[in-house]
Amino acid sequence: MPGGSTGSAVPEVDFPPIPEHPIRRMLISLVAFLHVLAAVVWVGGMFFAYCLLRPVLTTVEEPQRLALWARICTKFFPWVWLCIIVLLVSGLYLIHQMGGFSQVDNSINLMGGLAVIMILVFKFVYVAPFKHLCRGVEEKKWNVAAYALGTIRTLMAVNLTLGILTIATAIVLKGW
Repeated sequence: MPGGSTGSAVPEVDFPPIPEHPIRRMLISLVAFLHVLAAVVWVGGMFFAYCLLRPVLTTVEEPQRLALWARICTKFFPWVWLCIIVLLVSGLYLIHQMGGFSQVDNSINLMGGLAVIMILVFKFVYVAPFKHLCRGVEEKKWNVAAYALGTIRTLMAVNLTLGILTIATAIVLKGW
């Protein structure tokens, strides 16, 4: 090479930033809205069931109370599954828009970890105690249904607490 150079240097070019497209901003806002809405539906539903509905239903006779809880869970749990799908897809999309996991704040990783725990707790509730609750009500085995409902209530309290911690993480640690 002329001048004794052993390699060629590529000149650095300072490109101007690409202006953000308004449709992209709108899409990110829509995805963020769906993410928050899914969290509100799931955590709000648990709050309503645990803090408001549960105490009121203690005045109802056990067979009717257990049957009612089985029907409530049957209606609520498909919404929880939908919320989980929306939260996972929207959360991963938003993280991708922020540059990926290596670029996001630790509070985002903490929220993701709490979400994974919540999903695992709910999955367990769905495949075990919820099925026992429904079967116990169907077969009029009230002791089985009552035990299953007790497990669901305990795990709902755990998930409600984790959900509130996740929301607090989003607000407090992000400094909003």
